[in-house]
Amino acid sequence: MDSVARGITIYFILLVALRLSGRRTVAQMTTFDFVLLLIIAETTQQALLGDDFSIVNATLLILTLFSVDIVLSYVKQWSPRIALFLDGTATVLIADGKVDERALRRARVNLEDILVAAREQQGLARLDQIKFAVLEADGGISIIPR
Repeated sequence: MDSVARGITIYFILLVALRLSGRRTVAQMTTFDFVLLLIIAETTQQALLGDDFSIVNATLLILTLFSVDIVLSYVKQWSPRIALFLDGTATVLIADGKVDERALRRARVNLEDILVAAREQQGLARLDQIKFAVLEADGGISIIPR
């Protein structure tokens, strides 16, 4: 039972930590982000398994983590407020061609990230060609050209 309690606790700790750290996607990860992810994975593994490295304990933890994830998906359907907390909401970074510097700082996104998304999605090369840029809840940046 100790493994189940540790699994649930670690799940929520990681959920809150990742939610508070921002919405950077795997495609936008820097080398530093990747190294941090590896360290977190190793630390999490040690916290989850403790001294019990058995297949039974690992299976129990995997089932616990999937169960918590499934339960939370139902809770999010039931409560829009909890869904908003867990998943976040879209953030407008550029509106009608005007850059929202405060939103950029809060989201930890820079203009180069927006220009990369503009080039990849719409083939736009300059900031003045962007009417709207939105940081989506999943961490992607959507571009609407002028």
